Amino acid sequence: MLKFIKNHMESIIGIEIYPIISLLIFFIFFVVLFWWVVTAKKDYIKTVSQMPLDNQNNQKL
Repeated sequence: MLKFIKNHMESIIGIEIYPIISLLIFFIFFVVLFWWVVTAKKDYIKTVSQMPLDNQNNQKL
């Protein structure tokens, strides 16, 4: 099965760019996520972390 897929993929012209694009998207996403976490305001982080524990925001159905 893997041999069939490998041979089929090798016959497609220009397919070698897709792994590079996938790696770039993965890398850029996590760099941006890391940058957002590092630069996030501490007040915002504290507010968001307390939201699940805040009884005023809970709605009873």
